Amino acid sequence: MRLARLGVFTPEFPDAETLHVGLAYWNHRRLAVQTPTPDWMLDLARDRHMLRLEGAFVEAFRAHVAPLVADVPDDADGFLAWFEGLRDGGAGQWDPLFDWLAVEADFAQMQWFLTQEAAGEAGFDDLVGMTQVKLPARPKLELARNYWDEMGRGNESGMHGPMLERTVAGLGLQPTIAGTCWQSLCLANTMTALATTRRYVYQSIGALGVVELTAPTRVGSVAEGLKRLGRPPEERKYFVLHAQLDVEHARAWNAEALAPLVRETPACARFIAEGAMMRLICGEQCFEAYRSYLWAHAHPLVYAAE
Repeated sequence: MRLARLGVFTPEFPDAETLHVGLAYWNHRRLAVQTPTPDWMLDLARDRHMLRLEGAFVEAFRAHVAPLVADVPDDADGFLAWFEGLRDGGAGQWDPLFDWLAVEADFAQMQWFLTQEAAGEAGFDDLVGMTQVKLPARPKLELARNYWDEMGRGNESGMHGPMLERTVAGLGLQPTIAGTCWQSLCLANTMTALATTRRYVYQSIGALGVVELTAPTRVGSVAEGLKRLGRPPEERKYFVLHAQLDVEHARAWNAEALAPLVRETPACARFIAEGAMMRLICGEQCFEAYRSYLWAHAHPLVYAAE
């Protein structure tokens, strides 16, 4: 089953692309800093409608991955062995797109790829911050340490979000929701749904953890490609940093967050596994969509700003 078939569609959102564009605009609005408004009841009604659609999509996705996690071990050691195996055997791992980006893609192609990635970025720091609410002490502390790294350990120049924004500006990218593949929007919508919905806390922990586990090789390939294309160190810094730092993050996340949670509540192993599988499948669908576009267009155009 492809992600295009997941979800409960309506006349307003009749297909996957329309659904995820709608969810993306809604998430952009609802997570923005706001002030009180007389129309708050209208916003609440809209939120209620979108939450139902979001929930229906996530539940369909959970049903899709259920057979893939049915036999996940529920003891800490067994679960960690299963989880760490996703580094090599998970959906989308070692996709040929990344070797191609490292050694063949031209600058316009790299721009297009990174525009998609930037537009689909849900903000790892914010996702971690929302997920850690009310967790037990040991996992909470690990998520706090991860968040502190994302925050540049208190140094604005080291904050990962602004670092990515500087990369986007330096590369001349103009990411927009309207100019982004729905598969990339789906990834961001899925991560946002898991982190903002308390019934999906364990799924969010799994999804965030598998990002740390699997990202280093991919971002390392992007860094290599940018270096080959002659881009300056400042534009490569975000990717070089994550190729190194995420290795340590994954090791700590597994030992200090996943293992204690499964040890204390063995039944949560399946939910953590669901989140990991959902994130990997979203990534796999993105890579397939990117390859389909990039390898069919010798010089793809970067989408214009809205």
